[in-house]
This record gives sequence, C-alpha cells and structure tokens, in this order.
Amino acid sequence: MNIEFSERLKVLPPYLFLEIDKAKRAAMAEGRDIINLGIGDPDIATPEHIVKAMQKAVADSHNHHYAFDAGLPDLRKEIAKWFQNRFKVALDPDTEIYPLIGSKEGLAHLPLGIINPGDKVALTNPCYPAYRPSIEFAGGKIIYVPMKPGNDFLPNLTQVAELKGLKAMYINYPNNPTAAVATREFYTNLVALAREKNFILVSDMAYSEVYYDGEKPLSIFEIDGAKEVAIEFHSLSKTYCMTGWRIGWACGNSTLVAALAKVKSNFDSGIFQAVQVAGIAALQSGPEVTEDMREVFQTRRDALINGLRAVGWKIQSPKAAFYVWAKIPEKFENSMAAAKAFLDQADIVMTPGVGFGEFGEGYIRMALTVPVDRITEAVHRIAKIL
Repeated sequence: MNIEFSERLKVLPPYLFLEIDKAKRAAMAEGRDIINLGIGDPDIATPEHIVKAMQKAVADSHNHHYAFDAGLPDLRKEIAKWFQNRFKVALDPDTEIYPLIGSKEGLAHLPLGIINPGDKVALTNPCYPAYRPSIEFAGGKIIYVPMKPGNDFLPNLTQVAELKGLKAMYINYPNNPTAAVATREFYTNLVALAREKNFILVSDMAYSEVYYDGEKPLSIFEIDGAKEVAIEFHSLSKTYCMTGWRIGWACGNSTLVAALAKVKSNFDSGIFQAVQVAGIAALQSGPEVTEDMREVFQTRRDALINGLRAVGWKIQSPKAAFYVWAKIPEKFENSMAAAKAFLDQADIVMTPGVGFGEFGEGYIRMALTVPVDRITEAVHRIAKIL
C-alpha cells in the first residue's frame, strides 16, 4: 500500500525549530561544545512553589479524571484577577476566558472556528512560523504584511486598510522574532481600523511579562472597543518559566472565545487538572517572581549587546522578549549562510531570519536562554569569526 502525506502537509515547509534542534543534536553528538541561542525555551527553573503545588495536586486522585473543557472555575477566576491587576481590564471568567494546553495549541485551533475556505488573513512578516499552518489547514488565504525597521517593526496600517475583504489579522507584541513592542497609538489605530473594516484581531501576547527597563507592554484590551473585535492569547510558559507544562489561555470577545471553545471540545478533554492547580499557584505568585526573571534576562541582554558592540557588531537593544534581532554582518551573503557559519565555525546555534518569512532575510535571531558565562563565551567565539 502506498501511503502518502495529505496535500495540506506536503505544501508546508519543515518546521523551523525542529530543523534547528536536529542540527544542534547532530553537532552535540559529535562531541562539540554547543551554545544554543536558537530556540526560545527559558533555562530558568520553574519556581519552587509552583512545582510543590503540582506535586501535591498530582497526588490527589480527584485530579486524575477528565478535566472540564472550560478549565477549573478557580483557574478562570485567577486569570481574571491577574489580568485586572496587570492591565486594569475586567474579564468575565465564564464567557471571556478559556484555558488552553499552551497558547500555541489555542492559536492552532482558532482558525478552524473562525476561518472559512478562501477567507483572507493578514500575517505580519516576519512572524512566528506556527501561525501559517493552522490558517492554511482551515483554508484561509494568507496575505503577508511586511514589518520593517523604519517603522519599528510595526505593520503599516495604511497598507492594511487597502486590503479588501480581510477576515482576520494576526499580531504579536512583544514580537517574536523582532522583540518589537506595540505603542498605544498603534493599537488605537489598529482597533479603529478593525472595527471600521469589520475584521478580527488575533493578538499573541506570550511575552507580556518579559520586558526591560520597567516599560510594560500593553494588552490590546487596554484600548476602548477592542473587545468588539479581538481575542488575545497568553501563556504561563515565558511568564513563569513553564514551557513544558503547557498551560495558557485565550481571552476577549466572547463569540471568538466560544468559537475556540467549540473547536477544542471536539479535539481534547482539557488541561490535566493538576497542571491547572499549578497554574493557579503561578498566577498567585508575588511580583518578585517575574521581577527576578526579568532581571536575569536583562543582565543577559546587556551582556550580549555590549559584548557584540565591543567587537564591532552594531545591534539595537530589545525593549522586550528574550530575543536579540540583529542584521547579519556584511561578510555573510544571507541569514542561512550566517547561521551555518556560526554553527560550523563557532559551535553556536542561531536562528536565520528568513525562517520567519521573506522580510526576515538579512537578520538573525539570538535567544537569551543561556547563562551569562555562556553568552560571554559566545561573544568570544563570534569575535573570532567577525
């Protein structure tokens, strides 16, 4: 029997981060001392009080059954409290919040609930690669909107306004890969445009708590009228260093939340209840937990930026997220060549910008997910190549 992948799978490129991980593992198998600045997976341990809450919950047999699709009521209430405290925005725990098995899962399922075959969906470019497959699986037609440094990596809303028949637009701030942040003026104009042109806004805010110099990123729901058109995705992965735990949530427009909930009810049986209990413990954490995390990343950011500037690589310092988005040195022909050279000649894993879209070409992304001593060593190795 000749078994083939479906046509929808055949048209997808290899998933960028899996390919990077393969290259890293192959190099490590050769016994090389690899410094991984590739995938954005925090190396900081999950805080102890969250781990202890999970251990206690795992031992409780009441948590061993199917979870409710909508999540524990206490979890949804805790999310609402956290959101009110952080953004000064009220959310209804019953209709405007839906817990997820990680925000990526929710972003993947949402198009099945809101996109029909042929619907136009705007994606900023460069962007997180996982957006594309879910939109295409739902039959959506992607229109790429470039993000350029001259506009601080914000999409040009005049270009967006010219798109006819737009069903939805994805945005992601703090941004992966560029580490850009959205201004209040940008969000205000974007919400007004979405309301005028009648299209949905899908906001991915996984990096909401990874910011520097005290400049807190905005939620789109801090803008009047956003709930009429928007759904926003949040994650405990980066906020509380819980990437492997897989817990996050979607919130906002109740119809959009309900559409996602209906899709998920046909695909999964909710988040393991012990993980939800751990999530509650995370959301109840004192401010020092995220402050300590930010301090670690800011120290690393400064070490990498200052180190690379000292060896002649001109790089802009990010305001948020734990990524450094840098123009490749002139000696390299393109971002793939740069990434290959850093791996082959310096044993450093970096992510080529073109992997995030055509407008990412000419850039490379470095993740601040290794200790300062490894960053210092990486700078030393890079200096030899430059």
